[in-house]
Amino acid sequence: MTFSDEEVERYARHLVLREVGGPGQQRLKAARVLIVGAGGLGAPAALYLAAAGVGALGIVDPDTVSLSNLQRQVLYRTGDDGAPKVERAADRLAELNPHVHVEPIDEAVTADNAQALVRDFDWVLDGTDDFATRLAVNAACVAEGKTLVSGAIGRWTGQVGVFAGRPCYQCLVPEIPPDAETCVAVGVVGALGGVIGSMMALEAVKLIVGAGQPLSGRLLVYDALAGESRTVRIGADPQCPVCGGEH
Repeated sequence: MTFSDEEVERYARHLVLREVGGPGQQRLKAARVLIVGAGGLGAPAALYLAAAGVGALGIVDPDTVSLSNLQRQVLYRTGDDGAPKVERAADRLAELNPHVHVEPIDEAVTADNAQALVRDFDWVLDGTDDFATRLAVNAACVAEGKTLVSGAIGRWTGQVGVFAGRPCYQCLVPEIPPDAETCVAVGVVGALGGVIGSMMALEAVKLIVGAGQPLSGRLLVYDALAGESRTVRIGADPQCPVCGGEH
């Protein structure tokens, strides 16, 4: 896989990085990444993965752009109000990097279609704020042997983790919390989406190029108000209905 002169200039800062270089950039160009949710986390993650030169990005989201999204969903503009998110996302990412193939998928992810969606990609990022969707995506990733990068934000706190087989996301969240709250209900500071979404993209890049130590089996929790972060290990649940039987 070769790069044009324009691509060499575009990715120059990657190409001189010892941990990326030409081979790593080739792996990025060959990678297919699915981003579930084109909102506060998916938007910045998509921007950075497109800028990094990921060859194909799938963006799945059934929603349309609303004015209240613009406080944090940096892919969109005021004039996009009412337009399908995936269509506007595809337009903006193509403007940023025409070498990236963007596949807009204008549908909701459910337990019925998650596995088929995940199957066509190498890596999966989930930034949705719906636990049913999160659990469905996780189950599909385990079934298809795909590594999942999961991020979440609320109020002033965010978290990001990587799940590759065991433990899986459902080991962390065994069932939908009865008091689950969304950003609509509790609010969220807009810039936090950029912080966690960028971390998700960074973990994906590390995974693709084989650099450093991804957050596999670990959860990084960021407290924006305190300006502090901590990383905790996630234990595998032997009774997990999704990954408990894996070895």
